[in-house]
Amino acid sequence: MAAMQTAMTNAIQAGTVHFAGNDGAEIEAYLAVPQNDAPRGGVVLIHHLPGYDEATREFARTFAVHGYDAVVPNLYSREGGPGISHEDAAAAVRADGGVPDERLVADVGAAAAYLRSLPTSNGRVGTIGYCSGGRQSLLAACSLELQAAVDNYGAFVMSDTPEGIGLRATSLESLLPGLSCPLLGNFGADDTHPSPEETARLAEALDKLGKTYDFKTYEGAGHAFFNVNRVSYRAEAAMDAWDRIFAFFQANLS
Repeated sequence: MAAMQTAMTNAIQAGTVHFAGNDGAEIEAYLAVPQNDAPRGGVVLIHHLPGYDEATREFARTFAVHGYDAVVPNLYSREGGPGISHEDAAAAVRADGGVPDERLVADVGAAAAYLRSLPTSNGRVGTIGYCSGGRQSLLAACSLELQAAVDNYGAFVMSDTPEGIGLRATSLESLLPGLSCPLLGNFGADDTHPSPEETARLAEALDKLGKTYDFKTYEGAGHAFFNVNRVSYRAEAAMDAWDRIFAFFQANLS
């Protein structure tokens, strides 16, 4: 647990902010920051397909406690608005197959620029995501200039989505040459999306490209093993993965 205790701060500030997307849309976001003036890296948290939820905002507060400026852009801001709940906005996006990749990259890029504009920024920004957000974290790192990226069980990286899964996503294999930063991956051996075979294919492709990555697959863990509100939660795997994440960001965002 030593890595998780590095750069911890006792006081943070958190709340809703807004910034402009590349298309001029107003993006709602949740920002959590330490209450000190020390220069620090920033983390863009990419929420999963169910939407802009409390669990992801709690992760942002966790990163702030550990010394990072952290922001969660609401990727469904355009579908939201006065009188529309986050849940209804998420349902509309899911019904349409998810956020298009081009829009995702633009919004994560705007979130990264927002973090770099903060007076405490050291200019270094990483991304992290879970499930669909894990895939999108890698997508962002292949499309933007970042210093670190974390993919937690992101599916459909090396394959397109099959029919009937409720998500439209295409393989990222052709984008891997553009990976701009080290990549950390945490996966479950009992997962089917991504399966260990797909994770192995991704590792092989990254090896051929000479990219820097660190993958770990946890025995006895399946999909969503980080999620404390699901029966899939695996405490030992999740805590070890947290240690890996904080050590990785310390090495690449400090």
